[in-house]
Amino acid sequence: MLTQSHIVATPEGAAGKAAVLSLEGITKTFPGVKALSEVSLRLIPGKVTALIGENGAGKSTVVKILTGIYQPDGGRILVNAKPTVFSTPQVAAGNGITAIHQETVLFDELSVAENIFLGHTPRGAFGLIDLNAMTERSRDILRSIGANIDPDHKLKDLGIANKHLVAIARALSIDAQVVIMDEPTAALSHKEIEELYGLVENLKGQGKAILFISHKFDEIFRIADNYTVFRDGQLVGEGAIADVTEADLVKMMVGRDVSQIFPARVSTPGDTVLKVSGYSHPTEFEDIGFTLRKGEILGFYGLVGAGRSEFMQSLFGITRPSAGTVEIDGKPAPIRSPADAVSQGIVYVPEDRGKQGAILDLPIFQNVSLPSLGRISGNGFLKLAEEFKLARAYTERLDLRAASLDTPVGTLSGGNQQKVVIAKWLATQPKVIILDEPTKGVDIGSKAAVHEFMAELAAQGLAVIMVSSEIPEVLGMSDRVIVMREGRIVAELKKGDLHPETLVRHAAGI
Repeated sequence: MLTQSHIVATPEGAAGKAAVLSLEGITKTFPGVKALSEVSLRLIPGKVTALIGENGAGKSTVVKILTGIYQPDGGRILVNAKPTVFSTPQVAAGNGITAIHQETVLFDELSVAENIFLGHTPRGAFGLIDLNAMTERSRDILRSIGANIDPDHKLKDLGIANKHLVAIARALSIDAQVVIMDEPTAALSHKEIEELYGLVENLKGQGKAILFISHKFDEIFRIADNYTVFRDGQLVGEGAIADVTEADLVKMMVGRDVSQIFPARVSTPGDTVLKVSGYSHPTEFEDIGFTLRKGEILGFYGLVGAGRSEFMQSLFGITRPSAGTVEIDGKPAPIRSPADAVSQGIVYVPEDRGKQGAILDLPIFQNVSLPSLGRISGNGFLKLAEEFKLARAYTERLDLRAASLDTPVGTLSGGNQQKVVIAKWLATQPKVIILDEPTKGVDIGSKAAVHEFMAELAAQGLAVIMVSSEIPEVLGMSDRVIVMREGRIVAELKKGDLHPETLVRHAAGI
């Protein structure tokens, strides 16, 4: 339910044109998480509606509902005022809904035309693919968006910008009524962004309703007619973009109390344990530099595409930097692989624990012992008793709840899976632990346990880097916060300078 603090107005065009697509009271719940709570959304032909919100506000869930990937638990979808169920992505596409994602899957060895019509190729006699029709229709679509690309060319021969245009042509090949653009400028140059703006105007002229998702306020105010703001899975504001300022939108995005209870801690950082200087990557981040002290929790905040996780993965040796140095305890620490990082005392708990952090089919004790096998083996043989002893020591420290250490990790709750991954790396006795979105997908009770344990680790002298998109978590746990935007550090804030609006303004470039 909206309160008086929410800004709600009639979106521009609502009075003159009926919405081609509406969401009414949409609710979506996942185990332990209410992703959407009775949200609404109206998309008007010939208008751009900006969907705005922090990471985790529910934007991606809405896109997946609109494209038939997720089914809502409550509420209804209306297409041209008619209630409709998008039971599959094919049904959504059949109703004229198409999405241009930040990372669209294309196939280098196929032609441009084959990429555009993959999955719905024109058919001729006897159900055979009509290559001529596919080529001509591809040429027409490319021409309609101002793309001078030969449909017969292999995709691998095109540059990044033209590949992006092929992705757009692919989305438009279904004769869309609604075009969803999800962070469409993330990988584009300034010139290519300007060309995309022209394409958006072209689509508006064709009467398409456009849902535009971006964290960049200059883009939103440049091309959007209307706005809708989500916060914590709820609708908190909508209206005409001409009626609001950047400050209004920021207040709607972050206007909440830090309601979670975080452990009380007195921070007494010790000597510098980690120093990073001039760390750069050709495409992901540039000139990253900071220091980290023993007993300190250093938060990293930023919006989608800021480069936080990419930097952390490079610091852990997963990807190679193009420049930069790392020092541990004042000594050079070259890191060329994760094994180098672990040997230097740096460990990394990834955001995607299911794919990168744990082997879900293996039992708890084997997951925990994996990085420490050298310490619990002799003469080429594992010491099973030592393996269990190691796993028991660290899982008990984290209060992991499981029937036994033989339990497969994939059968545990999200919070307990996260504890297994943390236990695995703590068993290596690191100096620096990097926690990337440590409570993502974790229930409230387990969040509190993770926060308590982070505070305990810092109190014991471990240096902690916490990457988080949750502002309450950043404010509640960090001694200092580094804010990143578009691959660069744009602010470093001390405890006394930490405020929700300050974080978002730096992260969004306001």
